This record gives sequence, C-alpha cells and structure tokens, in this order.
Amino acid sequence: MLPTKRTLPTIRRAGLVCVVFCLALLVTGCTMTMRDQPRVDPYEPSAFFPDGQSARLPVEDTVPYGEARVDDALYAGQVNGQYVEEFPFEITEQDLKRGQERYDIYCAPCHGYTGDGDGMIVQRGFRQPPSFNQDRLREAAPGYYYYAITNGFGTMPSYANRIPVQDRWLIIAYIKALQFSQHAPVTELPQEDVAKLEATQ
Repeated sequence: MLPTKRTLPTIRRAGLVCVVFCLALLVTGCTMTMRDQPRVDPYEPSAFFPDGQSARLPVEDTVPYGEARVDDALYAGQVNGQYVEEFPFEITEQDLKRGQERYDIYCAPCHGYTGDGDGMIVQRGFRQPPSFNQDRLREAAPGYYYYAITNGFGTMPSYANRIPVQDRWLIIAYIKALQFSQHAPVTELPQEDVAKLEATQ
C-alpha cells in the first residue's frame, strides 16, 4: 500500500522525532568524566603519602624491561674489578665486518682508518687521540676498550647511548684485527700475500 499525501507528513514528523531523540542520546553521552577523572598531575603534592609527594621512586632493585645486566663480562667489560682478557662471545668474520662498519662511523673520524689517531677531526685541528698501534694499547685487554667506549676516556665522550653493547664488542674485535694487521709478522702471512708484499718492495 503506497503512502497517501496525508500520511507523508506524519512519517516525516516521526523520522524527525527519531533523529532528535538520537541526537539527544548522543549529546548526553558526551561527558568530560574521562578527562576529569581523579588523578595527580606531575609534581603535584599528594596527601595520600606521608611525605606529601605524589611522585614515587621505583621499588628497590627494579630493573627496566630488557635492561637486566647479569653478565659483568658482557655489560661491564670487567669481572671482580679486572678487565676481561677474552671476548664474552665468539667473534665471526661477519662480526668483524660489522665491527669495521661501526668503527668507520664512530671511531675513524678521530682515530683514523688505520688507528694511528690521524682522523679527519684531528686534521681539522682537534686534539689527537693516542694511536691504537702503540705497545700500551696493543697489549690492552678487550675489557679496557669496552670500558672506555662505555664510560668515555679523556676528551672522548661516552658512546653508551649511541653504540649498543654488542656493537661495542664488535668494534673492539675490529680494533684488535686492525692492530694485528699493522704488526703482523711476515712469517704468519699466507704465501700469496708475501708475494704481493715482495712485489711492492
């Protein structure tokens, strides 16, 4: 049955009433209770705690997720106050390549690509760091380098917030390989490398 001219206004009025009713429900549902819920703003005093402070210290011995430092050799480069003499994990050829990449980014600007302390920063007039190829640093334990990278040394700042723990060890592995390359006895070189060396001389 089709609506007549008389029933059309009634249908329109009913539809309008329904829309107004829905809008009224929507408006009454939009309150500020979520925004105005009880809370303490930063540094606002609180009467709940005896010291009157709302900000609380973490529970003693709380460790941020993923930041547990249970391996002193890995995370401090020291065990019982002594620098570790060995790497805390096995170093692969791929690790050395990663170490070289990180060294070129973070270390070479000051220490140079051969470790002689003649990087571009030094060539521009900044203080020269010691050469990695001197006896004292060639004989230094890997843990010594880890400590210096992590905490800084002399004018060198700490790189703890820029270089992850794993990468620090890989950089050190590359430094050790770099030192060896600058002082390797000819007798320990492969025969093809000896031939190349003799050809250049």
